[in-house]
Amino acid sequence: MIERAITEGIEVSVESFYIPEQSDPEGELYVFAYRVQLKNFSSKTVQLISRHWIITDSDGEVNEVKGPGVVGEQPILAPGEEYEYMSGSHFKTPLGTMEGTYQMQDDHGTLFDIQIPCFTLALPTVIN
Repeated sequence: MIERAITEGIEVSVESFYIPEQSDPEGELYVFAYRVQLKNFSSKTVQLISRHWIITDSDGEVNEVKGPGVVGEQPILAPGEEYEYMSGSHFKTPLGTMEGTYQMQDDHGTLFDIQIPCFTLALPTVIN
């Protein structure tokens, strides 16, 4: 399932995948990958400056991750351009969620946040 959010004309779409070959359920390790796509529907050129993730497992444990860019990059998107990347996360539980914000900067130097939609990371058998 793909989750989407649009803020300030920037669309963020996220799709998640369970990675069984890297997971160890008996050891309470569940590994997931996710694909993020950003599309610039605005009339401004924007740059992704930083990220803020809120990661919650099904036991209610919350972790926050903040840092510059994504996967070592701070992409610039002109109007109509797209950017896509893959990353991953791991949980102690077979179910969790991720959400957050990207800090963006427009071509006038103005900083603003865009929403990363809440998406679920789950074993295929957990959600039917």
